[in-house]
Amino acid sequence: MFLKKGRKKAMKIIVGLGNPGDKYSKTRHNVGWLFLDYLSEVYGIEVQKNNCDALVGEKNIDGEKIIFAKPMTFMNLSGNAVQKLKNWYKVEDKDIMILFDDIDIPFGTFRYREKGSGGSHNGMKDVVQKLGTQEIQRIRVGLGGLKHEKQDMVDFVLQRFSKEELAKLEEVFAEASKQVDEFIKSK
Repeated sequence: MFLKKGRKKAMKIIVGLGNPGDKYSKTRHNVGWLFLDYLSEVYGIEVQKNNCDALVGEKNIDGEKIIFAKPMTFMNLSGNAVQKLKNWYKVEDKDIMILFDDIDIPFGTFRYREKGSGGSHNGMKDVVQKLGTQEIQRIRVGLGGLKHEKQDMVDFVLQRFSKEELAKLEEVFAEASKQVDEFIKSK
């Protein structure tokens, strides 16, 4: 099927924030990557091609090109990869969704927002700053309630999840994936 002249092909980018390397695998701060891994299985999208400082995977779903991406820039520079992806694929801000961890909401929950600041999350702050807009959809997966009050924040977010916590996260991902599905189907 050919597109009519002047009509842009529909496309969406879903980015899971995290840090590359085995050292960070299955840590609390890599929830965005873990969620994207879950979605990759659900949608059958392999995320392994190197492009725009990220690992990416692509698939057409209902006539819409869907791109899954894991920035390889480390968390605090996530905006660099997201900006490159946006420019490479020529998408609008409304067609980007970011998945990431959030210490400020309870563990075992998630929150969806159509826009907003980066909050206390440095990776999301960098995305907002680099794109120059807060008009970016996001799903924040809660880590709060697990942190011991005297524990260092960095030490906490770089800890690995227990098997029980990973099982709970899978339940959260299953529920939050309904919002991702709506995003994919939206025009």
